[in-house]
Amino acid sequence: MSKIAETDLILNPDGSVYHLNLLPKHISDTIIAVGDPGRVYAVSQYFDEVEFEMNKREFITHVGKYKGKRITVISTGIGPDNVEIVFTELDALTNIDLKTREPKSRKKKLKIIRIGTSGALQEDIPVGAHLVSDYAVGLDNLMSFYDLPMDDVEAGIAHDIHRKTGLPFMPYVVRGSESLRDQIAGTDMITGNTVTCPGFYAPQGRVVRLPIRFPNLLEDLNYFHKGDFWLTNFEMETSAYYAFGKLLGHEVLSANAIIANRMKTKFAKDPHKIVDGLIKKVLDRI
Repeated sequence: MSKIAETDLILNPDGSVYHLNLLPKHISDTIIAVGDPGRVYAVSQYFDEVEFEMNKREFITHVGKYKGKRITVISTGIGPDNVEIVFTELDALTNIDLKTREPKSRKKKLKIIRIGTSGALQEDIPVGAHLVSDYAVGLDNLMSFYDLPMDDVEAGIAHDIHRKTGLPFMPYVVRGSESLRDQIAGTDMITGNTVTCPGFYAPQGRVVRLPIRFPNLLEDLNYFHKGDFWLTNFEMETSAYYAFGKLLGHEVLSANAIIANRMKTKFAKDPHKIVDGLIKKVLDRI
C-alpha cells in the first residue's frame, strides 16, 4: 500500500490522530470501549492508577492499570458512524507508522471489548442480565461502503432477516471473537445474537409522536430464528465493532448490560447498578 494522504488520515500538529487526539503510546493491547463518555470514569474508578487522560468531543480516553494490567478505556459516543472513527484511528495508531504514513509490515492485534447497554428481544432474558454477543446483525448501512466478506452462515442469516422484515436493504451479519467470548462470558453471562440499529426510536420499533414505517419490526425480530439461532437483544454499535474487528484483524467482543425487556415493556429501576456489575466482571476477566 502506498503512502496514506494527509487528507485521508488527518493528524493534529502534535502528531496525534485527528478525532481521538491520541498518540501510539496511549494504546494498550487491551481496550475497553463504551458509548457514554461518563462511563469511562465508571471504568477507570477501579484502576490502580490513571496515567493519562484525554477529552476530545465525545471521545474521552483514560489509560491506566487494573491489577497490574495496562488498559485503555475510551468512549465512542452513540452509533456505528462513531465506531468507524474510533476503530480506524485506533488501528492507525497501532498499525501505521504515523511519521512515514505507511502501514507497518507486521500488524498488531488488539483486544477490544465493548461494555454497553441493551434491550432484550426475548421474554426469557431478564432485565439485569449480562449478555455477550456471538453474532451481530447490522441494520445500519455502514458496511455498504466497505467490502465485508460474509461466510455461508452469516450470508444465510442476513438474507433470511431481509425476507422476514421486508426492510429495503440487506442487513449484514458478522461473528465476534470466539476466544474473547470464551474468556469473558464465564458461566454467569448469556451468549446471544445482537441486532444493531441506526437509531433509538423508529429503528428499534419505538413510537413517540411520529408514525413508523415498520410497525411489526419488533415482533419480526422477536420471532425470527434459523435453526437454533435466535435474536436476543438490540442496541446501536455492536455490528460496527464486529465488522471492523473482522476487516482489520482485531479480537472484538460486545458485552451488554440488559436494562430493558422490550417484549415485556420493562425497564430497569437501577440501570447504573447493572452496568457497574458488568464493568467489574469484564475487568476481572480480561
